[in-house]
Amino acid sequence: MIRKASIKDIKAIHGLLQEYGRQGKLLARPLSELYDHARDFCVWEATDSGLVLGCCALQFCWEDLAEIRSLAVRPEHVGRHIGYQLAATALTEARAYNIRKVFTLTYQPGFFRKFGFTVIDRAELPLKIWSGCITCVKFPDCDETAMMKVL
Repeated sequence: MIRKASIKDIKAIHGLLQEYGRQGKLLARPLSELYDHARDFCVWEATDSGLVLGCCALQFCWEDLAEIRSLAVRPEHVGRHIGYQLAATALTEARAYNIRKVFTLTYQPGFFRKFGFTVIDRAELPLKIWSGCITCVKFPDCDETAMMKVL
């Protein structure tokens, strides 16, 4: 079941992101930052156990631009379309807010191509986006792929 995240979900989200961060598959986020952005997240919760199996954030950047970020699924549940449904939920939310463009910075461009995202040059993104990059461990040598979808 997909639902908006609550404060009680943040530690589970943090654990998911840390696990994939250690593997180099996404950029982990500090726990304090996740609390700051709790309202951006949706989670997939197992109905039987209440365990958070996946998460995804939609962060608004501008009046017509948002980012899908921190999309992760517990490894033992990959391949069950949880990530796909979380991303689709984020895109539905973006449309509900009349967002015209959604971007992502990803190590999994093939996944986002399924939704119609195309690779773009990072320089096409507004400078405001890069303010968070300064604290990233990979700055200034970002190796993520920038992708955009026009809604």
